[in-house]
Amino acid sequence: MNPYQIIKGPLITEKSTIQKELSNQLTFEVDRRANRVEIRHAVEKIFNVKVTQVRTMQIKGKVKRVGRTLGKRRDWKKAVVTLAKGENIEFFEGV
Repeated sequence: MNPYQIIKGPLITEKSTIQKELSNQLTFEVDRRANRVEIRHAVEKIFNVKVTQVRTMQIKGKVKRVGRTLGKRRDWKKAVVTLAKGENIEFFEGV
């Protein structure tokens, strides 16, 4: 699988910003079929950094109601990537 297909995009929230500052961890939305090894290689190749740890979570979509109809948001996968000491990604620096 192409690294750009594995990493769908960064998740920029208040919690992920705090994680980045305190423990050099970045959060990404990733392909649901990707495993930790593939995510590690994709981040290292795209951003040219050294990854020490990858943690993944399956996020279940919430059930939402619009009028009488019930709908469901999509399920997705989140990866929290820990970078090695001294490594950073400039894309996240201004956030």
